[in-house]
Parts: sequence; C-alpha cells; structure tokens
Amino acid sequence: MPELPDVEGFREVLMTCGRRRRVTDVEVRDAGVLRGVSAQRLRRELKGRRLGEAWRHGKWLFVPMDDGPTDGGGPTLVWHFGMTGSLRCCSPDEPVERHDRVVLTLDDSRHLRYRDQRKLQGLQLVDEAQIARIVDGLGPDALTVRGPELRELLSGRRRAVKSALMDQSVIAGLGNLLCDEILWRARVAPRTPARDLSDDEIRRVHVGMGRVLETSVRAGCVPPRRSWLTGHRDDSEPTCPRCGRPLCSNRVGGRRTVWCPQCQK
Repeated sequence: MPELPDVEGFREVLMTCGRRRRVTDVEVRDAGVLRGVSAQRLRRELKGRRLGEAWRHGKWLFVPMDDGPTDGGGPTLVWHFGMTGSLRCCSPDEPVERHDRVVLTLDDSRHLRYRDQRKLQGLQLVDEAQIARIVDGLGPDALTVRGPELRELLSGRRRAVKSALMDQSVIAGLGNLLCDEILWRARVAPRTPARDLSDDEIRRVHVGMGRVLETSVRAGCVPPRRSWLTGHRDDSEPTCPRCGRPLCSNRVGGRRTVWCPQCQK
C-alpha cells in the first residue's frame, strides 16, 4: 500500500513531469477510479488548465489547477492511492498499461498516468471547503510531528500503539510497513497500549519514525533492506536482522504485523 514516502515520490513525479504544464487532453479509461466527479466534468475542468504546485498531507496528494480555488483559479485535483495506486510520467510512445485508469496529456506531449489495479480509492475534484474537510479529518503529517507532540497524540489512548500510529486521524501518512519498522527500531512491542508507553519509549518511537521516514522518502518507498525488518518480513523463515531470532507474525488492529519477540518485549 502506498504510504507517505510513496506519495511524496508521486508528488515529485508531478513536480518533475507536470508542474506549470497545461493539460491538453484527458482520457478516462476507467471511471471506476473517479470519486464524486464524472468523466465529462473531469475533462471539462482540467482541459486547458495548468497543473500547479503539488502538495501532500499524509497519504493525500493535492494539485491545484491554475493556482487553485484559494487564489481564484480552478479546482484542486486530489489523489488518494488506496492499496495499489501510483502516478507515472510517460512518453506518448510508451504503451498504455492495462491498469492505467486516467491519462492526462500535457502540452509537451508527455503523459501523466494514474495506474491502479484494485481501484479502492482514486481521483476527485474539490473546492476550498472540501480541501478543509479532508485535512481537518487528518492528524498532523508524520514528517512534521515533534517529540512532545507525539507524546500528546499517544497519551490516554487505550489501543495498541501499532493501531494508534496507523490511525490517520492521529498521525497522517504512516502505514503498515512504516509502523512495523518504526516499532522494531524503537524496541517497542506493537500490542503495547499507547497510553502505557514510557517517556523513553515515546522518545525512541519518535527517533525511529524520523530516521525511517528520512530514508524512505529518499527511496520513494519503505526500502526492503536486509538490515531492516522490512527486508525480512516476507522471507519463508524470517529472522530478526538485529538479534537473529525468529520473527513473529500476527494481526494487530486487523493488519498483518511482524515483530521480534526478543527485541520488542
């Protein structure tokens, strides 16, 4: 599933491929990825407009058209990538893939393609009020959270710390892989109630979050390095890259969770 580092990578794709480029054509190959907007309206609203400065909050990507509604321009194009969504910058002679659902042709002939196999989320067009409703329902972006703020966000929550970290209304942008990696770095068991974390454990979670996000944003994903938990979670007999003991795998908050019972007591 795309998490904060992936979406930040998609933002870079937009900035490199489409920033200030005019949309000359819109091809909706599958309207099943459109949310609250018809294919006809999407074409009408985007064609002839320029893509503005893309910005991200958590797993949401916002692209104002002609500087967006706050500056008297067009609407804002919003992506949520669900489980399998991605953005690709392609030359016009590259074959369109089976799962390319929406193709924007830009004024330099390049294509900005939204590719999504499972179609769990997708695209929408929003105005200023709708942007506020989306962002107001989210916690602070994970890249901006400071230590004292993390302590405040987690204090008093009875749920497992893994579930609390994955809750987008608490902290926006963290997904399954990131949370497992962060908690492994912090030596915190994923089922520990968030409110029971000590100050030292919260400090370690915050440090781990910063380091994992920094590296993952540079890579554009949570990298499957062999020195990371992520690099072992799908092995046939996964072992901890720190202590060499077998890793555990079970469900926490409805999600497959991997941890080291020796390091994360």
